Amino acid sequence: MARLTVEIVTPEKRILTTEADEIIVPGANGLFGVRPGHTPYLALMSAGVVTVMGDQPGKWFVTGGFAEVSDDQVKVLADRAEAVADIDVAAAERRLEEAQAQAAGGSAEAQLAAQRATLERARIAAATER
Repeated sequence: MARLTVEIVTPEKRILTTEADEIIVPGANGLFGVRPGHTPYLALMSAGVVTVMGDQPGKWFVTGGFAEVSDDQVKVLADRAEAVADIDVAAAERRLEEAQAQAAGGSAEAQLAAQRATLERARIAAATER
């Protein structure tokens, strides 16, 4: 049976290279799954969980980026990525509180803080939905 070659890469390092039967990606328009034989595809990713089912099954939280599907290969080019199992929920909750406190007001800094708060909420949700 055909398999997928999956790579999760950030600007800093390669997070994962493995063979898989299926991968589920948080696309900008919703989750999408990829199995061997998938049509070539390029998708913008939202913050969320990439789920890999195969030799090294697991879940990785990504903050956005792109996913490229071609010739039974899936390349997840993430802005940032971390294993869901490695998320420190207490630290994420502290960062969320700080970001929410900074988000009051209409300045550019407040808008960035609101975006950080959104990412921390998504990170906490990923870690607590194991």
